[in-house]
Amino acid sequence: MERLIVNGGVPLEGAVRISGAKNAGLPILISSLLSEHPLRVSNIPHLKDMTTALDLLSRLGASVEVDESGSVAVNSKAVTRFRATYEIVETMRASILVLGPLLARFGQADVSMPGGCAIGSRPVDLHIEGLIAMGAEIDLEDGYIKATAKRLHGAHIFMDTVSVTGTENLMMAATLAKGTTAIENAAQEPEVVDLAACLQGMGAKIDGAGTSRITIEGVDSLDKLHSHHIIADRIEAGTYLVAGAVTRGRVRVRDVQPGNLVAVLDKLQEAGADISIGTDWVELSMINKRPKGVDIRTAPFPGFPTDMQAQFLMMNCIATGNGSVTETIFENRFQHVEELKRMGASITMNGCTASVRGVEALNGARVTATDLRASACLALAGLVAKSTTVIEKIHHIDRGYTCIEEKLRKLEAQILRVHDNGNFSETDRIHAASS
Repeated sequence: MERLIVNGGVPLEGAVRISGAKNAGLPILISSLLSEHPLRVSNIPHLKDMTTALDLLSRLGASVEVDESGSVAVNSKAVTRFRATYEIVETMRASILVLGPLLARFGQADVSMPGGCAIGSRPVDLHIEGLIAMGAEIDLEDGYIKATAKRLHGAHIFMDTVSVTGTENLMMAATLAKGTTAIENAAQEPEVVDLAACLQGMGAKIDGAGTSRITIEGVDSLDKLHSHHIIADRIEAGTYLVAGAVTRGRVRVRDVQPGNLVAVLDKLQEAGADISIGTDWVELSMINKRPKGVDIRTAPFPGFPTDMQAQFLMMNCIATGNGSVTETIFENRFQHVEELKRMGASITMNGCTASVRGVEALNGARVTATDLRASACLALAGLVAKSTTVIEKIHHIDRGYTCIEEKLRKLEAQILRVHDNGNFSETDRIHAASS
């Protein structure tokens, strides 16, 4: 069993390169199913979800090649299988994204109902209803979405709720549909814009990505050879900036798009951080200052990202004054609260709002990660705890952070990943984390 061992109390200092965005890379890789021509993708993050996506594409019949630079070339010309099995879909909800491309290009798709992090209900109704509006026939049988269509046609689709994967699935399907599709109340996230840019490079006709209304004029085929460089992971960048803030240090994140971080940077400034911004970097300084409590309310982009609420909740735990975090996207995304309480945090839950009274310091403890962002939250808590923190079940963190312990050590953190039988003594833990 792997775990993270963290010794707290060390201000972070230095610069860290931010990896490509998982939430952009996954749909972009899957978009290769729409074309007979190879798609080359660079800045792929080294994450389990990316490996799972490539495995899924291979199982469908695509050829996958990884070069020495880490770029991936996917050729879907020989795809002959159209079934995404439960075995693979249960490990990654984003697998649902193969539904639209398979249906649009091949006229059929069997996709297992998704699994993934247990942070709340994320129904696929929006995907299904949109595809039906585009002419698909869909049955739900034995836990699978079974879809067929001679050729999809354009449609006017209004999404009842903002859905990133729903927008992406329907946008990809519409690229090969006959006629024009309009998606209203579309997700505006940078990852949607990045996918649209990739599709345009492949020959798609898309307008309005990054706004609430996206229009797609269908074409007969996506016939352009294309290479695409994935945008930086704004959530990874935000996490390292918060790490600098909570440890009262100075951290620079490199190779980022600062414009995608505005909501996070605004709240960090409100917490008292000094922020400097360059063309492709952001630096935070909180040297010798304790963060101030801030109020957070999650919302779809350009609002405050739900994937950053756990990190800011943790910052409020050691801030001066009080702060609150209200989650509006997922109803079960506060599982990290009880673990933070075990470390001495003062948090009161009232429905979907966590009210936090800041304390001077947290205490190290043995804690368990429950999902991806909770894992990062607990790692940050360990960085500021008075003694050693041991984080169990860290497999979640590898779904969203590339070598998090190595990057934190570059910022002078005392953190180590270990594989053991749980019989480490406290002395061993302290020695391991500081070595």
